[in-house]
Amino acid sequence: MMHWLSRLPASRAGSAGRQLSSLGGRLLLFIGAAIVFTALLQGALAYRNALVQTDALFDYQMQQTAFALRAGLPVDAKGRPEGTPEEDENHELIVQVWTNEGLRIFESALGAALPQMAVLGFADVRARGTTYRVFSLQTRSQVIQVAQDMRVRRALAREAAWRSLLPIALLAPLLALAVWLVVRRSLAPVQRVRHELAARQPEDLAPVPEQGLPDEVRPLVAELNALLLRVGQAFEAQQQFVADAAHELRSPLAALQLQLQVLRKAPDAAAHAQACERLAAGIDRAKRLVEQLLDLARQETQGLPLQELPLVDLAQVVAQALADTAVAARQKDLDLGLGEELARMRPFGLRGDAQALRTLVRNLLDNAIKYVPAGGRVDLRWRSDAQGRALIVEDSGPGIDPAQRAQVLRRFMRGAGAGQVPGNGLGLAIVQAIATRHGARLVLDASPTLKGLRVQVIWPRVED
Repeated sequence: MMHWLSRLPASRAGSAGRQLSSLGGRLLLFIGAAIVFTALLQGALAYRNALVQTDALFDYQMQQTAFALRAGLPVDAKGRPEGTPEEDENHELIVQVWTNEGLRIFESALGAALPQMAVLGFADVRARGTTYRVFSLQTRSQVIQVAQDMRVRRALAREAAWRSLLPIALLAPLLALAVWLVVRRSLAPVQRVRHELAARQPEDLAPVPEQGLPDEVRPLVAELNALLLRVGQAFEAQQQFVADAAHELRSPLAALQLQLQVLRKAPDAAAHAQACERLAAGIDRAKRLVEQLLDLARQETQGLPLQELPLVDLAQVVAQALADTAVAARQKDLDLGLGEELARMRPFGLRGDAQALRTLVRNLLDNAIKYVPAGGRVDLRWRSDAQGRALIVEDSGPGIDPAQRAQVLRRFMRGAGAGQVPGNGLGLAIVQAIATRHGARLVLDASPTLKGLRVQVIWPRVED
């Protein structure tokens, strides 16, 4: 089959491949093959049944002929025993009569002599290049043999089988047309969906209508609509992100350009050094903004499903985040450490992205360090109860007004008490994105012990 296709021209081979890969083409091919197979099977069964019936009919006729001759009837005007059937070129019976001593005294056709049968009853005998059906009957004075060429019976059986197949052959075009119409009508909803999707613009992500679709196709279209919904949400988030990033990057870049102009116009060495320092600080802020934007973009882009992520030791992640922020805490003389619950907790596993979880903890610590006054305190605690497992970061800073706690979780949004504290309003948005990706929720409230802000990252409780 593959060798035959390889010898086709490229266009014909491609057309054959497309037809075989088409659902409608496969249905037509399989149904057509089933019809042909059924017709052939019916022809074989009809031939078999006709052959059985022909054998039974002619065997009965041979028996009756032999019984009619056992009384030794006189011959007729043609030299045959009276009662012998007229010769028929299609199913002629050959009659031979033998004496008990083995002498043939009569044969119905010259040159049709068959070997004398010692077996009485029915038997199949090979003679003169064919097979004869022979019935032998012995009387007191003679042996009567009636024979018939089996080719006559097979020819009659084939003729009967062809007659039974003739209606199917005549109705085959109508049957093929009916099958084609049924397949075409059944696949019409699929073609409708295909044409509708082909005519859409890239930005058109509206769901595909499911009305009129077969039950086998409706789940596929439902999954397609769910995918279109997720793509639409991702596309909308991307557009919003690009718009926000462009807006937020405009100010730092303008400030850098202004500081560069100040540097060029510096009248003396002191002014030049001060301008260089401000330009370096501006570059650091722009770099931090770009890093946070990239972090947010990575976290808002769906990666592997949560169940496919590896197990991560969150205690080790927390220790690394504390090491990353220790220098900044010492510069402000802050008390940065683990609460008793976290210090005593045993190592545990959590499915997730280790780098993303480290970013989550580091952003929470960075925010706390920035807003807590010098000499303040930042604690990490761990809680496990019926509500779930929670990683808690709390500080002795000014906190966030309850009315603004939901607002600060959005990108580029800062609380009213931010004041002159440098920042881009992306830290908590990144934390929120990472927590959502890892199946956790973020809760902001007031710290009951340090009186500042308390941030809880809560994972659902895992049943043992």
